[in-house]
Amino acid sequence: MNEEQVLKLPLDPEILSMNLLENPGVYLFQDADGAVLYVGKAKNLKKRVLSYFRASSDRSSKTARMLKAAKILDYILTGTDKEAFILESNLIKKHLPRYNIILRDDKRYPSLRLDPREPYPGITVVRKVKKDGAYYFGPFSSSNAVRSTLKWIERIFPLRKCKGAHLPKRSRPCLNFQLGFCLGPCIHPVAAGTYLELVEQVRMFLQGRNRELLFTLKNKMETAAEARNFEEAARLRDQILAIEKTIEKQHVVSNKTDDLDVIGLARSPGHSQVAILFVREGHLTGSCHYPVKDEGGAPGEIMEAFLTHYYSRAAFIPSEVLVSDLPEEPEAIAEWLTDQKNKKVVLIQPQRGQQAGLIKMAKANAENQLQARQSLQMEELLQKVQTALQLKKLPRWIEAIDISNLSAELAVGAIVAYRDGRPAKEDFRNYKIQQKTGIDDYGMMAELMRRRLAKGSLPDLFLVDGGKGHLMVMQRLLADRANSDGPEWAAIAKERDGETGDKIFIPGRKNPLNLKPGDPELHFLMTIRDQVHRRAVGFLRQLKKEKMSESILDLIPGIGPKRKKALVQHLGGIEAISSAHLEELLEITGLNKGLALNILDFFKNIRDND
Repeated sequence: MNEEQVLKLPLDPEILSMNLLENPGVYLFQDADGAVLYVGKAKNLKKRVLSYFRASSDRSSKTARMLKAAKILDYILTGTDKEAFILESNLIKKHLPRYNIILRDDKRYPSLRLDPREPYPGITVVRKVKKDGAYYFGPFSSSNAVRSTLKWIERIFPLRKCKGAHLPKRSRPCLNFQLGFCLGPCIHPVAAGTYLELVEQVRMFLQGRNRELLFTLKNKMETAAEARNFEEAARLRDQILAIEKTIEKQHVVSNKTDDLDVIGLARSPGHSQVAILFVREGHLTGSCHYPVKDEGGAPGEIMEAFLTHYYSRAAFIPSEVLVSDLPEEPEAIAEWLTDQKNKKVVLIQPQRGQQAGLIKMAKANAENQLQARQSLQMEELLQKVQTALQLKKLPRWIEAIDISNLSAELAVGAIVAYRDGRPAKEDFRNYKIQQKTGIDDYGMMAELMRRRLAKGSLPDLFLVDGGKGHLMVMQRLLADRANSDGPEWAAIAKERDGETGDKIFIPGRKNPLNLKPGDPELHFLMTIRDQVHRRAVGFLRQLKKEKMSESILDLIPGIGPKRKKALVQHLGGIEAISSAHLEELLEITGLNKGLALNILDFFKNIRDND
C-alpha cells in the first residue's frame, strides 16, 4: 500500500481547499492536543472533507459535536479506494476514536475447531478464530447452541473425544468406544484415510452441505449392503437418519442452494443491534446478535463497522452477503470480502422477492433483541433507582408532578407517567389550578395532589419537581397511605448557583442524597422531571395564548363568550382569526355576514395602525 503522510492542517475551509487533493485517502479529525476524534475515508479526499463545512440540515448531532471539538485535520493519501478502506479500518483499531462506530470484543461468540493436520483430530470449542490451517465453524449464538451442536456431532460422527493433539495411552477402550461414539484409534488400528474421511463428513455437516453429505453416505450405504457388510450399512443408515432429523429442524428459507449471510440492523437512540442469519443450502441454520453502541451514526456507517469487524475474524464467508443497509462504500467492502475469501463475494441490499423477505426476518430478529436488551437495561436502571431512593419495591410505575403559574388566576399543573421506565403518554394529564388565593406553590401542589389522589389507583413512586418544602407537602397528603402497598415519594430540585448537580430529597433524610451528576439513576429521574416541567410550561403558554385571544376578541362589537369560543375552536387562535377570509368566517355557526365584516374591519384597523 502506497501511503503519503501530509502535514496537519487547521480546520479552515479556505486552507483545506488549497491543500487537499482529489485523491483517495483517509482523514483524521483531531482535537487541540492531537487526540484522534474521528477517522474517515474518501474516494475524493477534498470533496469529502469540505462537505463537513457546508451548512446541512442532514448533519447529525454526533457530527456537529465532533466538529465543535476538532481543531486539526490530518490525512493520508492512498493509491486506491480499497487501500483507503483497509487503512481506515486499521487506524480505527489503533486510535479507537470517540466518534467512530466501534464494535469492541467484549464478547467472543464460540466456534468449533477441527485440525485436519493432526493424525486423529478431535473437535474442540474455541473463542478465537486463527489463520492456522485448521477448520473453524461458527460463530454460534451462545454456549448452549455450540454444546447442542457438539452433542449432535458426537452422536452422529464417531470422532475421538479425548483432549489434546496426540492420542492418549490406554490399556482398554473408553466408554465412548463401547457406546459406538468413537472409533477408538487409541487402542484399535484405524486407517488414517478412514478417519480423515470421517473428518471430511463432519466438515460438510458443519458447513451446511447436507445434501452433498447425504448423497455421499447413501452411496456408501448401498456399497456396504451390496458387499453384504450389513453391520456397516446399518451404521450408515442410522447416521443418515440422524442427519435427516437434524435437517428437519432447519427451516427452508430460500430456493437457492447458495450459502448466504443475511444481516439486519435495528436502531434506537444511542443503541443499535445487528442480527446475522446463516443460510446454508437454502436452510436457516443459525443466527448471532451483536449490540452496537453509537452516538447517532448513519445506518451505512454502522453496517460498515459491523462488516469489517465481523468478517475480519469470521471462520467462513459466503458467496453472497445480504444487508438491510448498504455501507458507505459498498464496492470497497465487497472487494475486501473477496480478498478475505479468495473468491468473489457479492454484497446486496435486496428490494423485493425472497431475499427481501430474508432481510425483513433479520431486521425483526434485531429489533426483538434490541427491545429485550433495552428491557434488561431498564430493569437494572430501575433497581438502581430503588436502591438510591431506598424504596420498598421496584418503581415500575412512576408519576412526576409539577406546577407552573403566572399569577393566581393563571396557574396550571401537569402529571407525566412512566411505566417500566418508558413514557406512558396515555396517562399524561394537565390541570387548571382552581384556588385563587394568591401565588402559593405549596398550596397549588397540595391541590394538584389531592385531585390526583381522588382518581383512584396510584403509582409506586411520586416524583415532585421541587425541594424539601414540596416533599413535606407530599408527606402530609400521603401519610395515611405510607404502608407496604401505598405509593412512595421523592423530590428533585434543580441545580442552583454554586451547586453541582440536581438534588434528590427523600422522606426521613435531612440532606439530599449523595448522587453524582453522571449517575444513570440521577439522569433518569432528571429526564422524568424535565418531561413534566416541559408539559406544565407548555400548558401554561397555551392557556396564556387563549386568554390573550379571548381578551382582544372582547373588543369586537357583537362577539360574546359563545361566539369567542366558536371562533377559537374553529380557527385555532388569534393569529388565524386575524388573517381569516370572509368565506371562512361565514362557515362558523352563529356568525352572520354583519358580524363577520365587523371582525374583518377590526383586524384591518389594527394592521393599518401598526
